Amino acid sequence: MRISRRSANQIILASAAAMAGGLRIEAAAAAGKVIEIGIALPLTGADADSAHRILNGALLAIKQANDSGEVKGYTLKPLILDNATPTAGQYDPAQAATNARKMVSNPAVMAAVGPEMSGSGKAMAPILSEGDLATITPSSTSPDLTNPQFAAQFRPAGKAIYFRTVTTDAFQGPNMANFYAETLKAKSVYVLDDSGAYGVGLANAFIGQAKKKGIHVLGHDRLDPKAADYTTALTKIKALNADSIYYGGVMQAGAKLAKQAYDIVPKMIKGGGDGIYAPEMLTAVGFPAAEGWYATIASPHVTDNPKVQAWVKLYAATYHTQPDDYAITAYDAGLVIVDALRRIVAAGKPITRALVRDYIQSSKTPTLQGVVSFDANGDITNRVVSVFQVVKNPKYPLNDMLKQFKYVGVAPQT
Repeated sequence: MRISRRSANQIILASAAAMAGGLRIEAAAAAGKVIEIGIALPLTGADADSAHRILNGALLAIKQANDSGEVKGYTLKPLILDNATPTAGQYDPAQAATNARKMVSNPAVMAAVGPEMSGSGKAMAPILSEGDLATITPSSTSPDLTNPQFAAQFRPAGKAIYFRTVTTDAFQGPNMANFYAETLKAKSVYVLDDSGAYGVGLANAFIGQAKKKGIHVLGHDRLDPKAADYTTALTKIKALNADSIYYGGVMQAGAKLAKQAYDIVPKMIKGGGDGIYAPEMLTAVGFPAAEGWYATIASPHVTDNPKVQAWVKLYAATYHTQPDDYAITAYDAGLVIVDALRRIVAAGKPITRALVRDYIQSSKTPTLQGVVSFDANGDITNRVVSVFQVVKNPKYPLNDMLKQFKYVGVAPQT
C-alpha cells in the first residue's frame, strides 16, 4: 500500500521483517536497480550515541521500504558517512564537506538524510546545492541554512535543497526564553555557548527574546569545547547571583559544563537546546549532575504517543536501544524521501536528483509526527518546540532517553 494512503498507525505497523532488505539489495544491485540514500552524521566522538539513534531511525525507514517494495522496481541502499574526526573530537565541518562531495560525486545517490549538526550543514549545503542533491536534516536547526537572505551562500544553484523535519532556532531559542520567563520565572540569566555555528546562533536567539521578556542577561561567554575546565566562568556566574544559566551547544562542551555546574551552582536553573537532549547527558554526565537540566527539541514530542508505541517497540527490538524524538524525525525524513521516490515511479518518470528534490519540496507525507510539508525554503511548516527536564527515574535504565528525560510540555510560542 502506498505511503500517502497509510494512516500513521499503518506506518508504525509496517513490516518488522525489514532486515531481509540486505538480500534484496544484493539482488537489485545485480539488476542495476539500486538507489542510494546518503546518511552523514557524527558517528564517532562526543555525539556518537545520539547520532547512532538518528542513523537507526533513517535505516529503519529504508529497510521497511525495501521489505514492502515501496519504490516499485528499485531497492534502496544507505551510504553511511561519518562527519566526525578524532582531531575535532566531535563533528568536523571539513569532514562534512568531504562527505558531501562523496555523495554528490556518486551518481547512485539521489537524496540524503542529515546532517545532525548545523556546523556540518553550513559546510555541506553549498556543495549539495551545486550537485542538485536534496538532503533532509532531522536535527540541525540553524535558521541561516534555509534563510533566503543567505541563499547565495547556502544554495548557490538556486532551488532549496536543505529540508528539515524539525523547526529552527528562530523558534527553539526564543520559545525557551519564553519558558524561562513565563514558566520558570527567571529574572536573570547568564548565557554560554560552545563556539560552534549551532551553539552561537541558538544562544543569540535566546538572548534576543530573553531581553524582550524582561530577563536580565548578565553576560554571554563562549566556551572552548576542547578545554577541560569551565570553573572560571561558572564561578563568575555564581558571584553574579544569576537565577539561571542557558547553554547553546552540543555535548563535547556540554558534558563538562554540566558536571562542573553541579559542583559550583547545583541549585541554579540550567537549560539548553536540543544539543543537550542527548543520551550523553545521561551517560557522560550521569546522575546527580544531569538532574534538573532543561532541554528543548525542535519538534513535537511523540515517543509517548500511544499510536507510536508499536514503532518504538520495533525500533528497540531491532537496534537494542530506545529511540528518542530525533530518531523519529530521522525516520520521518526517510519516509519523505521514500514517498518522493514512490511518486516519481508511479508517475512513470525517470528518477533524477532534480525530480527527487522537487517531489520532496511538494511533500505532504504522513509520518509519525503528522503530515510533513515544507515551505518554499525547505523548512517544515510545524513550528512546535518541546521542553524536557532530566528527572531520574530509578525504575528504568539510567541511559533510557524515554524515561530519564521527562516531558514538560510545549514551549510558549513567540
